[in-house]
Amino acid sequence: MIGERLKRARAAAGLSMKALGEQVGVSANMIKKYEHDVSMPSSGVLLKLARALGVRSEYFFRPARVSLGRVEYRKRATASKALLKRVEADVLDQAERWQELADLWPDFPVPRFSPPSPLASEVSSLVEVETAAEQVRREWKLGINPLPDLIDAVGGQGVLVIVTDVQVEGKFDGLQATVAGQPVIVVSSHWHGDRQRFTLAHELGHLLLAGRLSADLDEEKACNHFATALLLPAETMRRQFGQERHAIELRELYLLKHEFGVSMQAGLFRLKALGIIKDSLYKKMMMRFSAQDWRKEEPGEPVPKETTRLFQQLVYRGLGEGILGESKAAELLKLPLMQFHQLRHLSSTLQKDRAWSPA
Repeated sequence: MIGERLKRARAAAGLSMKALGEQVGVSANMIKKYEHDVSMPSSGVLLKLARALGVRSEYFFRPARVSLGRVEYRKRATASKALLKRVEADVLDQAERWQELADLWPDFPVPRFSPPSPLASEVSSLVEVETAAEQVRREWKLGINPLPDLIDAVGGQGVLVIVTDVQVEGKFDGLQATVAGQPVIVVSSHWHGDRQRFTLAHELGHLLLAGRLSADLDEEKACNHFATALLLPAETMRRQFGQERHAIELRELYLLKHEFGVSMQAGLFRLKALGIIKDSLYKKMMMRFSAQDWRKEEPGEPVPKETTRLFQQLVYRGLGEGILGESKAAELLKLPLMQFHQLRHLSSTLQKDRAWSPA
């Protein structure tokens, strides 16, 4: 029966029973009966439900096989339960499609997640947090240069990174959970790229440092340090800024921002953490940021948002290798079959391609 899936799709769409019923042309009470599997919608109503909720009709008949475990939000006190339900419903839908794709492969090409083997069993200082970030770069063969596609770099290591389209409106800072034992990290598609990347690196810090931090080390500070160390390697920072500086040009921070995809403030924090600038200069520059109202919105062009191509690439790879058919591929990508057919064959009617995420 379709009840649980209808309930989840309605939560993801942020619609009340009354609002959904009005769009479909049935009463709120009838929507309630559908969700409790007391009644089954006709094929015509089912198509209207799918259209109103932005899903394919096949969605309602897909077995609900995944659930979120060990959910940890970084959220504001003003985040409503309805908002969190929308985020969780979107995450479940995307995770479910990932799981379905993985189950189709005899040998899924994305490895199961495992922490880099050299990580210390106990981390008791920020110096050791720094070492952990360096080990991640080394073990995952990320080098010391900017990471242009952090989402897919982390996703390729078995962490399911989900970009949610739910409008979180500044009330949500990140989510970490598990699905079928696989770690999940969630970022918002509405954030600028620097915030997406820092949140992802910060949540990765929570994942990798969990159970390793000593009791006297603040976890949030440790994960902030991990994030900046991962995104801005010490060797590269010293090469670009020198060993010691008595002044920093704002333009230097702006160029760093767009080269490494981090905020100017994160770059400044990293310079202080590495001892390249003193605390007094850091505080002076942060006061300038506050005075210019740059702490919320930094000057100049924002860092472009990141998207993920990994899921899409795996769908097309599976199609090319005969692991799945065109109809299943279109269903996994949440595309009408005709549109998918045009994308697949680079139809001349397609004016431009666009990056796609499984949201």
